[in-house]
Amino acid sequence: MKKQLNKIRELIELPLKYPEIFVSIGISAPKGVLMHGIPGTGKTSIAKAIANESNAHCYIINGPEIMSKHIGESEQKLRKIFKKASENSPCIIFIDEIDSIANKRSKSNNELEKRVVSQLLTLMDGLKKNSNVLVLAATNRPNSIDPALRRFGRFDREIEIPVPDEQGRYEILLTKTKKMKLDTDVNLRKIAKECHGFVGADLAQLCFEAAIQSFMELETKDQDNSTVSDIVSGTVSGTVNGTEKEKKDEYSTIQGLKSLFKLNIIGKSDTEKREVGTNTSNNRIVNKSSVRKRQVQIPTVTWNDIGGMEEVKEQLKETILYPLEYKHLYNKFNSNYNKGILLYGPPGCGKTLLAKAIANECNANFISVKGPELLTMWFGESEANVRDLFDKARAASPCIIFFDEIDSLAKERNNSNNNDAIDRVINQILTEIDGINAKKTIFIIAATNRPDILDKALTRPGRLDKLIYISLPDFKSRCSIFKAILRNTPLSKDVDINEMAKKTEGFSGADITNLCQSAVNEAIKETIQILNPVPALSKKHFDLAFNKARISIQPEDVLKYDQFKEKLSLKNM
Repeated sequence: MKKQLNKIRELIELPLKYPEIFVSIGISAPKGVLMHGIPGTGKTSIAKAIANESNAHCYIINGPEIMSKHIGESEQKLRKIFKKASENSPCIIFIDEIDSIANKRSKSNNELEKRVVSQLLTLMDGLKKNSNVLVLAATNRPNSIDPALRRFGRFDREIEIPVPDEQGRYEILLTKTKKMKLDTDVNLRKIAKECHGFVGADLAQLCFEAAIQSFMELETKDQDNSTVSDIVSGTVSGTVNGTEKEKKDEYSTIQGLKSLFKLNIIGKSDTEKREVGTNTSNNRIVNKSSVRKRQVQIPTVTWNDIGGMEEVKEQLKETILYPLEYKHLYNKFNSNYNKGILLYGPPGCGKTLLAKAIANECNANFISVKGPELLTMWFGESEANVRDLFDKARAASPCIIFFDEIDSLAKERNNSNNNDAIDRVINQILTEIDGINAKKTIFIIAATNRPDILDKALTRPGRLDKLIYISLPDFKSRCSIFKAILRNTPLSKDVDINEMAKKTEGFSGADITNLCQSAVNEAIKETIQILNPVPALSKKHFDLAFNKARISIQPEDVLKYDQFKEKLSLKNM
């Protein structure tokens, strides 16, 4: 937070330490500074550090503590604090969670809240010029504060405390681990790179949980008959490191962020048994504060889970992976990356899986949005949901926002059947996509099986500018799909994947998945009926499954997609 801290010091430390400078040049020192940002970014810590470094008195007001049910008592508490501050200058009055006592009066029905806001305004106006008293406030809801407080002469400076970038996370990790005993293979740079969306509090929790895990593993194994207290006091001999080297190759590396922090007397294998702060774990300990309101994850789907479609995979890599891995080349040619991709084609052909797989390949955060979930009955709330979605993506960048069934949100606006709410949501989505900048790497992937009804403004260059057709799988792709689905399934020698691929002409990926599941069900049913375990799936199980199989996409439907693709090709000529 070098930039933010320098600005805060200019606005706070300088007036408190050298008030004569402001007097000599005939201007007033700032009276108030408002810090805002999501929880856990360090707003309260900054306020305490500023008070300590400037050698100023500090009075802390925790919003709810001054509220009282007795008339006039809340205002009296405020007056006492401001009076003490004036008598003990230089002084900082720090109001934490100011939104709890200074909500917008126009939206409040509580007379007590209105009186407290009015009293705060009066007290800030009553501070004498260059009185060496400064009001510092923190909130994570700046837009809920009464506008009268945010004008010049009151909280005239507003500083955003953002989610740290990669360099910021690295510096925080250095600070949090400076007293920890770390193993030699702990790479803080790598950890910082993988902790997208983590704020300072999350990183502190990550360090804490990793250290606790080390103690738990040690206590369980009771290695070398040593107790935890022996280890803390440093009385354990160095034989554990030798054990670590012998066992290092016995454990596979856990994908994603693992228990990377270790006391140097704890074997690597011990701490890898349980993931701490992992993006891929369903029961992860450390959750990102920046994105807790919406589920953000790095998917576990890989290219191996998707059979065929090599050309499509390559296009996705070029569009999303290259701007992340080779950003310097884009800067060299002064070029921007493509912001969005539209995947269109028949249902069940793997559009959603492709979006998840590319997110996993890039190690990017992934937000999946089902179109209708953004819509609400309240006026303006749907647009607010869209803004909140993109705010979360910016906080967790690099991030992929995946709009499934985008046609439910972005139908052609000149359609008479559309309603105003849908039109406003489309407008908000278009505005947010246009607002994506190079500093925050965000990609939009949308999927639809109705590309013909989408609004043309959404699919123009600069928005969803790359349209990729996901067709029914050909013979080679069907073979790959069977292999991907059955790669962990025991098969008899009489199962011929090539023969099944020939028989499934016109099947989608979802149809083939359903076919394989039906074969598994037949094997399970046989095991239950004859009370004899079936060792593997055989040809007879697949034959029974073929008797029940059905094609979900008719040839005339496929023809419509092919015609739409040809129409696009003619437009681009």
